[in-house]
Amino acid sequence: MDLRHWLERAVGAIEEWEAGYGPFERHPSLDVKDVEPAFDALVARLRDNYPFFHPRYAGQMLKPPHPAAVVGYLTAMLINPNNHALDGGPATAAMEREAVAQLAAMFGFGTHLGHLTSSGTIANLEALFVARELHPDLGIAYGAEAHYTHARMCRVLGVEGHAVPADDRGRMDLDALEDLLRTGRIGTVVLTTGTTGLGAIDPVHEALPLARRYGARVHVDAAYGGFFTLLAGTGLDAGPWRAIAGCDSVVVDPHKHGLQPYGCGAVLFRDPAVGRFYVHDSPYTYFTSDELHLGEISLECSRAGASAAAFWFTLRLLPLTREGLGEVLAAGRRAAVRWASLLAESPLLELYQSPELDIVTYFPKAATLGEIDRLSARLLDDGMAEDLHLSTFTVGRQAMAARHPSIGLDTAHGRVMRSVLMKPESELVVDSLHAAVESLAAQRPTA
Repeated sequence: MDLRHWLERAVGAIEEWEAGYGPFERHPSLDVKDVEPAFDALVARLRDNYPFFHPRYAGQMLKPPHPAAVVGYLTAMLINPNNHALDGGPATAAMEREAVAQLAAMFGFGTHLGHLTSSGTIANLEALFVARELHPDLGIAYGAEAHYTHARMCRVLGVEGHAVPADDRGRMDLDALEDLLRTGRIGTVVLTTGTTGLGAIDPVHEALPLARRYGARVHVDAAYGGFFTLLAGTGLDAGPWRAIAGCDSVVVDPHKHGLQPYGCGAVLFRDPAVGRFYVHDSPYTYFTSDELHLGEISLECSRAGASAAAFWFTLRLLPLTREGLGEVLAAGRRAAVRWASLLAESPLLELYQSPELDIVTYFPKAATLGEIDRLSARLLDDGMAEDLHLSTFTVGRQAMAARHPSIGLDTAHGRVMRSVLMKPESELVVDSLHAAVESLAAQRPTA
């Protein structure tokens, strides 16, 4: 996709639309001078970034948006619609409803209530807000490996949060969950399909009936892994993904695997009746249409209509199918599986846990957790010096013992290596990535 061509088309199309309303005099206060040196300074400052676009960046969950998302965002941004009310963004509000309906269909929701948000954090806040309103005197359970946002948002909402221990694959331990449910103190269980540390998938298909047995609701945090639903049954166990359709709410982040720019999250509820918890009044909005305004079902007020346009346009080109967006995710997952096979044969590196999605965890072979921690820290630093960008993941001694019982536990916590292969180009370079990490691991400092 020729980005330069379509950006020029975007500017021209909006200028043509504006011309239809007739000329007017621009105010001189908006005139600016010395644009070129200011732009040069901007570009110079932006060079102080890591190469998120490059496949040798296999560190955090960062990558550039697809050119389609850039074109869709810029085109709408030139108008700058606000999707809070139909008065502020009639066209992009319609695009948002259409895109959210496609997300709902992907997860198997029929009737639904949902909208885009500025982040997964806000999306999860909204889901937990509804959980509190439905069960104001009960707590919320989430996995010990779940994203830290759940513990934080429980504090924000004044709800008792309960971290459920993880099993030896980083998933929620269902025996521990049932012990907690038996206390009668839990109103909502949060399950994660794709933890941000390991990419672990909670067994939604097993946890859902368990939660229902004790009268608890189920919310799924699929912020990172949600789009892998497109691969369910084709390399991924379909059970957890198909079970999302029976849960009460789900969150997904288009600005992760949906190829969108920040910030674009989404929250969906299976029961549209929860919209009653958002009811509010405003004396100067919601007046041009009797249709539902997105601000009436959102905790956020102003939201960029450009985000909806970008996502809608992207889905026109890469639909939510196995052959569309699914192929982008499949490439990253194939890369992770390939790297795991290389690690299994490596004399210098060891696989920490088999990948389920596109996150690979591994560590330099050593006798103790403390030594692994030191070597991993060195690998991280040495890699950055050679423009090989990795990341680390801190594990506890119990987690290490469950996976690698021969490792000496001389410290309470230690770092292992973590590589996120969310760019499809990772599939094309995974062998060279592995070789580069092995080369660094071979350069162990002498005593």
